[in-house]
Amino acid sequence: MLVLHCAGWPDSEHEPGAAEPDQETGPAARAFEPVVAAVGEFCPKVEILRPGTCAIGVRGPARYFGGEAALAEKIAAAVRQAGFACQIGVADGLFAAGLAASTMPPSRTGPAGLIVPRGDTPAFLARQPVGVLDRPELEYLLPRLGIATLGDLAALPAAEAASRFGASGALAHRLARGLDPRPLVPRPPAADLSVSCEFDPPADQAEPVVFTAKSLAESMHTGLAERGLACVRVQILVRCADGREITRFWRHDGLLSGLAVAERVRWQLDAWRTGQAEGQTEGAITLLRLIPDQLVRATGRQLGLWGDAVVTDRVARSAIRVQAMLGHGAVTRPVLAGGRRPADQVLLVPFGDAGTPSRPPDRPWPAKIPAPGPATVYPVPLAAEVTDAGGAVVTVTGRAQVSAPPAQLAASGSPRRPITAWAGPWPVTERWWDPAHARRQARFQLVTDDGRAWLAVVQDGRWMVEASYD
Repeated sequence: MLVLHCAGWPDSEHEPGAAEPDQETGPAARAFEPVVAAVGEFCPKVEILRPGTCAIGVRGPARYFGGEAALAEKIAAAVRQAGFACQIGVADGLFAAGLAASTMPPSRTGPAGLIVPRGDTPAFLARQPVGVLDRPELEYLLPRLGIATLGDLAALPAAEAASRFGASGALAHRLARGLDPRPLVPRPPAADLSVSCEFDPPADQAEPVVFTAKSLAESMHTGLAERGLACVRVQILVRCADGREITRFWRHDGLLSGLAVAERVRWQLDAWRTGQAEGQTEGAITLLRLIPDQLVRATGRQLGLWGDAVVTDRVARSAIRVQAMLGHGAVTRPVLAGGRRPADQVLLVPFGDAGTPSRPPDRPWPAKIPAPGPATVYPVPLAAEVTDAGGAVVTVTGRAQVSAPPAQLAASGSPRRPITAWAGPWPVTERWWDPAHARRQARFQLVTDDGRAWLAVVQDGRWMVEASYD
């Protein structure tokens, strides 16, 4: 197995043997498409573990290109020519190959990666510390019990590891021995479990194809469930009116839901369109086929004690239908983000996209408004005026000194109302090093005599109302 990591993707360091989070996003998938295309020149069956990481089987390609080392050098050269620094590892098994790739820093020159000779994978893994398993529940427990390396863990009986450490320990024991995370079905089922749909007339837009992909995925999963199987890897094949067939493999850490398959179809179509040469016409889509390429025995899924915090299928189906009619960005959902202003703390992303915020919410944000947060945040702050008892506009000095206690508030042209309580100011200076975007503000929480509470801000002597409290 050959694993290739590219620098610049947040999850590229995640070990492929562990549970793989569903962190792909549309832009990341599109950016990774040139790398997948370069690797696909050497082996058509490329498994996308996640944007930034892919894998191929090397037995056949290595014989054709003159050995595993020569194959790794050729792939590295092709990826570097595409403009990406990469790490390559070759070993027996996906987990060991991922570790071999991570032992070398990303480079645009120099050796392609680490090649573990066939049969030497157990010895290679035995030297690795247990921390490479990327399982926090075992990372500190095992060394305390004298199990410092994967070799120590592999020496334990499999039954003892499962009994003492549970399902996580059983999986870690398999990885330490160089085995795949889960056993695959030894032979494919005789029945054809693929599902397909022909478009007549051909579909020019992606939305009908994405909408159809979700219903096809649900039909495919129903057929698998009737045979006691689950899909770990799915092949998405699209045929165009000009005769081209475009195919890609997508990997997931368990049962791919219909919505997840629809997401991948959308990313795939966007990536193909982005990667087309200038002036090349795109044929309309005439056929979409989903092929369950890698299967495992279905072991069921244990729901949480208080239910799963996931979007119900009815909501997902309705959102996909509206997106098919109005466009992908017509339905959005909120994602928590980081920031000092209330408007910065919520990011709206299209329904179905992962939506990773550029400002993580768990970071410290000095001068952030204390809890509770406002109930209504205005897209455009309301013009306001805050005056003291004498009718003069309240100001705030550079040392956060208030000229006078706020006494009256007039927001968006409404009559002045007496202020019965107030808190603040909370001063903040942002981007002081960039004169074009520098900003100095001071925020107040104000309560008027009608019982309403407001979040007001003063900047350059002008007052605005950013949000209101219930």
